[in-house]
Amino acid sequence: MTELVSPGVWFVGAGPGDKELITLKGYRLLQQADIVIYAGSLINTELLEWCPQAQCHDSASLALEAIIGLMEDGVRNGKCVVRLQTGDLSLYGSVREQGEMLTARGITWQVVPGVSAFLGAAADLGVEYTVPEVSQSLIITRLEGRTPVPEKEQLESFAAHQTSMAIFLSVQRINRVAERLTEGGYPPETPVAVVYKATWPERKVVRGTLADISEKVRAAGIRKTALILVGAFLGEEYHYSKLYDAGFSHEYRQA
Repeated sequence: MTELVSPGVWFVGAGPGDKELITLKGYRLLQQADIVIYAGSLINTELLEWCPQAQCHDSASLALEAIIGLMEDGVRNGKCVVRLQTGDLSLYGSVREQGEMLTARGITWQVVPGVSAFLGAAADLGVEYTVPEVSQSLIITRLEGRTPVPEKEQLESFAAHQTSMAIFLSVQRINRVAERLTEGGYPPETPVAVVYKATWPERKVVRGTLADISEKVRAAGIRKTALILVGAFLGEEYHYSKLYDAGFSHEYRQA
């Protein structure tokens, strides 16, 4: 096995749920880690089976200062510390805040990307966010909560584009999400899919439209850990890519 480990902190994306969706590099780091600090309320704790030698700490009940303290103590003692977080660290992962605090203390850190829930949800549904002549863009966002969103990034503004959208951390207010997307420009009949715990064995999918998805989600009892997908890419209309058409492929190669 190639050695990856040196004293320091590794932020590792755990993937959306299925423990086999962690990257090979993330898996190897877990096997060699001395200390693992994991987001216990979000990740699949079966991942910890791959690091039986490590001291494991559930961060669900820890304040940020306590998490940083565990990391610092580990590194000062020559340990490899893995901070295991859900999905991919670049989306709602608070890696910048933690990283800046570590840098201020003279501690080196690196990031290993992971599979985000929006990718796992698309795989569960067997869909593409980018469909020729339907949608060529994907907006990833969330509803404001305790943390606000910039004024120019309100749901209504994004809805005006009527492109594919993946909305995190908002299912508990699905009724308001649907209202604001409709107010912003999506037709009420726009297809919606709510994916609960994408890629987990207990995953659940609720399909509907902006007009009825709120009622369906409430009936399904989904209150958290779900992603809202919106857009015509979920509909029945489909325009196939010309990429594999013989004539198009030849023309593309000559360009």
